[in-house]
Amino acid sequence: MEEKKNIIEIKDLHVTYLTDDALIYAVNGVNLEIKKGEVLGLVGETGAGKTTTARSIIQLLPDRVGEITQGSIVFDGEELVNVKPGEKQNRLKKRMQDKELEEKMLDIRGRRISMIFQDPMTSLNPVLTIEDQLAEVFLMHNEDNLNKEQIAQKVEETLKLVEIAPERKTEYPHQFSGGMKQRVVIAMALACRPELLLADEPTTALDVTIQAQVLQMMKNLQRELGTSVLLITHDLGVVAQMCNRVAVMYGGEIVELGTAEQIYDRSLAHHPYTVGLFNTIPDINMDDKRLEPIPGLMPDPSIVMEGCPFAERCPRCMEICNHKKPATVTVDGHDVKCHLFGKEAADGRNAD
Repeated sequence: MEEKKNIIEIKDLHVTYLTDDALIYAVNGVNLEIKKGEVLGLVGETGAGKTTTARSIIQLLPDRVGEITQGSIVFDGEELVNVKPGEKQNRLKKRMQDKELEEKMLDIRGRRISMIFQDPMTSLNPVLTIEDQLAEVFLMHNEDNLNKEQIAQKVEETLKLVEIAPERKTEYPHQFSGGMKQRVVIAMALACRPELLLADEPTTALDVTIQAQVLQMMKNLQRELGTSVLLITHDLGVVAQMCNRVAVMYGGEIVELGTAEQIYDRSLAHHPYTVGLFNTIPDINMDDKRLEPIPGLMPDPSIVMEGCPFAERCPRCMEICNHKKPATVTVDGHDVKCHLFGKEAADGRNAD
């Protein structure tokens, strides 16, 4: 069986935010690949850099605040990042390259890469009908020169895709429930049948019953359309239901990456942070009275960490963790970025 090609490859991605108070190091050397037709889950605490990674892919970082300072993002063979290490550019050349990239991204966004943002309640324009908002997607990417009637037909077909009655297209967002709004947002994201869908906490604002319906619908659509998905979530249950592979992110870095089976297999060796995440989930087979939270707080993102970003909170922290970045090593068939499994740990064990 031929291995599927990567739809996107992220290499050594660094992203910073320049605020009034400090320079924030949001993403610090992320390496990630998503294959065609694959669903990759990206999990971690708030502030880990998950949303920034997704926004970097479609170049939607805050203007004059967020900046990709290093790295490469290759989408289906096309480079989406202008930054080249060690290259000194004059301002005019940089401005021209940025303009060319923005023109390229205007074509890619919505048509080839789409994003579902966190809150469906604020993702829709309250003064435009659902039809107007969906039609805008087709008008922006009207390669087939569709006329008004054909676009109206496309709108109805897209609403049927997410199980919304086409006759409701003339209604406004306030006339829809939270679950229905999320379906509309998903419909807008899938309108042009994108090759890659970035789903940022797509079910956070929904109750459990509606959440299950929306996830099942997304799963069915992903299989039907063959779309690759980057699913960002805090919910490890959602990841287990939806994803082929899982990346665990902490402090702007990917600390563990493997198949869903590998990450969820408690018998395998895992990064201490991954272990901590699973310890916060209630287990119906255990008679525990309290969950085990991960002690401490996320590291200050304005400080460049000399060692492992998880060192201060790690129950298995060693001296080397405080002053040296761990390398990514393969453990039990999946990747872990931790000194516990690196060469130094192996040398220590051999010495014993």
